[in-house]
Amino acid sequence: MPAPERIPSRSLTGAELVALLTEGELTVLGQIRGASNAVLYCTVARDGEEATCVYKPVAGEQPLWDFPDGTLAGREVAAYEISEATGWGLVPPTVLREGPYGEGMCQLWIDAVPHDDADDADGEDDADSEDGGDSEDGGDSEDGGAGEPPLLALVEDEEPGEGWKAVARAEVGEGRTALLVHADDARLRRLAVLDAVINNGDRKGGHLLPAPGGRLYGIDHGVTFNADDKLRTLLWGWAGEPLTAEAVEVVERLGAQLAPGTPLVTRLGELITEAEIEALRGRVAGLRATGRHPEPSGEWPSIPWPPV
Repeated sequence: MPAPERIPSRSLTGAELVALLTEGELTVLGQIRGASNAVLYCTVARDGEEATCVYKPVAGEQPLWDFPDGTLAGREVAAYEISEATGWGLVPPTVLREGPYGEGMCQLWIDAVPHDDADDADGEDDADSEDGGDSEDGGDSEDGGAGEPPLLALVEDEEPGEGWKAVARAEVGEGRTALLVHADDARLRRLAVLDAVINNGDRKGGHLLPAPGGRLYGIDHGVTFNADDKLRTLLWGWAGEPLTAEAVEVVERLGAQLAPGTPLVTRLGELITEAEIEALRGRVAGLRATGRHPEPSGEWPSIPWPPV
């Protein structure tokens, strides 16, 4: 698929982008292949403004044994709402709306900065999402095309090097194993906290999108907010470590925002069940009580498969 202009005609605020995604006219340009659910690449236009986006109609969702049918789009929007409540802006603007194939999730397309593989001889190529992602070909960064340092890598050493956090040992073929590591990156650490809050069951490498200007986005949040512990992620490097002071402030604020009757809870009530909201409160309360990143429970596979 050729890479058209994906930047709105002017710099839009978050609220303006949400309005554009919600009220603009959706035009389907093509389907992103390789996804387990229907993922459509679209433009959205209103009042002279235009952007590109991903549209995932509920009708194209495949049934899952552990989630109610037809709920994945709403969970993606709920993840955006929680991301906005943290103030970290880790999820691209995401709305629930009617489209050419019925109600579905509509999310702003993000152009990912390509990884600088020259700095990662043993690393993985994890730039593309399992669902085709919200990035197709990874445009050049604003600083003239310099690559983003890799966020994930496989290394031969027994311990991670400086600037890296160990995840697990992985089989790499022919009876060999390597150490899977992720960058000791403040953006990833914020995302690890968000994933713990929303109970993300599928944080893969391809769901990490470094954007121009140094921002990092996470995408593909359909399998979130389950009332049971489903946390599966590649970002276990901080497991058991104390939360940063910033993260402590964020979860304290979230605790207040999740009190019954608040605007955030009212909005979440349109997207997930009351039992799932109560479980969300419990996870936030747990983070507040321990002040630490969660550790794998041992009751559920802790790393998604495939990991990229």
